[in-house]
Amino acid sequence: MSTPRDFVPIAIAILTVSDTRTDADDRSGNTLAELAKDAGHQVVDKQIVIDDRYEIRRVVSAWVADPGVQAVITTGGTGFTERDVTPEAVKALFDREIPGFGELFRQISRELIGTSMLQSRVVAGLANRT
Repeated sequence: MSTPRDFVPIAIAILTVSDTRTDADDRSGNTLAELAKDAGHQVVDKQIVIDDRYEIRRVVSAWVADPGVQAVITTGGTGFTERDVTPEAVKALFDREIPGFGELFRQISRELIGTSMLQSRVVAGLANRT
């Protein structure tokens, strides 16, 4: 029988990737920040960038290099349009990809949004222990 672990809050940075969102109407980024805080974590930064692989990498790279950031969550830019480049932008930064994360994410999403979950090219990985 496993022993329950103590909760360890982490410092999270949240990036919304969108050509149209602002702080006022960033529902997904604001929801992620609220859920993280409600779960006891600390949101240390939250930004919005346009759908541009180099802007995405610029922000995520800075967070990965910052010892005060333990996790980065991105939202947006994982679909199939030409401007949806978030997976390609962040994968280039990974030291290791986390296999199976995308499948699990889509499995959970299917219960909420049905087959629309197929439109998400979600990825996860480790970069500089972040």
